[in-house]
Amino acid sequence: MIARPVRIDALSLMPRLPWPLPALLAWAAAWLVYLGLQGRVVPVAALVVACAVGTAASVLGQGWWRRGLIATGFPLSLALSGAASVPAWAWLVPLALLLLVYPLNAWRDAPLFPTPHDALRGLSAAVALPTGARVLDAGCGLGDGLLALRRVYPAARLEGVEWSVPLRLLCALRCPWATVRRGDLWHDDWSGYAMVYLFQRPESMARAAAKAQAEMAAGTWLVSLAFEVPGATPHARLQPDGGHAVWVYRMGGQPVASRPAAAL
Repeated sequence: MIARPVRIDALSLMPRLPWPLPALLAWAAAWLVYLGLQGRVVPVAALVVACAVGTAASVLGQGWWRRGLIATGFPLSLALSGAASVPAWAWLVPLALLLLVYPLNAWRDAPLFPTPHDALRGLSAAVALPTGARVLDAGCGLGDGLLALRRVYPAARLEGVEWSVPLRLLCALRCPWATVRRGDLWHDDWSGYAMVYLFQRPESMARAAAKAQAEMAAGTWLVSLAFEVPGATPHARLQPDGGHAVWVYRMGGQPVASRPAAAL
């Protein structure tokens, strides 16, 4: 037997630091980078690199407002200090970086909330997928959903779609065994997938269900973490360890091999 190599994911192993420690550490790191670059590069370049450090660190914050504080803390403190000798247009750099990581057309979708480690435990008992089945994480962010899907479906062909370029690149680095591409989950074609997984918003679920019904084949599956499709009857509702509920919906026709909801 050939042992499978163990891959350690540094991002998933990082401890959850109490607020506001993540912000303080990010701001300190940005200031250290900015001060360290003084006299070595032009001031605008120092501002860009330091702002990039804060913006990159913002993806580790919990919730939109905390991410915003982490990303904007350094440029705001620099502006208030009066220590920067850069042209006025350079202050657009933090905004440009934020829009790169969090594009405007992605703000209508769910914030960057990672799928908890064992949130999908028991899903393979509710829905048994054949080897090589295509499974899509629609709006994969940093890849936590793909990691959770791999734990329950190690033999599936996992794919992710993400609009933000930096998040797509980070997700591809974390999940090299998955196919991760840049795209809009609402314009992506869901036909050909045995399962589509979402961690969206309550307001998005009716739209997601309509898209799944229109594009996915009979006997395929729509899985939503935390939020149900309004007015629809799920095939199964899971809630491992009292965490977020997992709502499982079957697209019309006969289901693939699975246990009925009542048996779970």
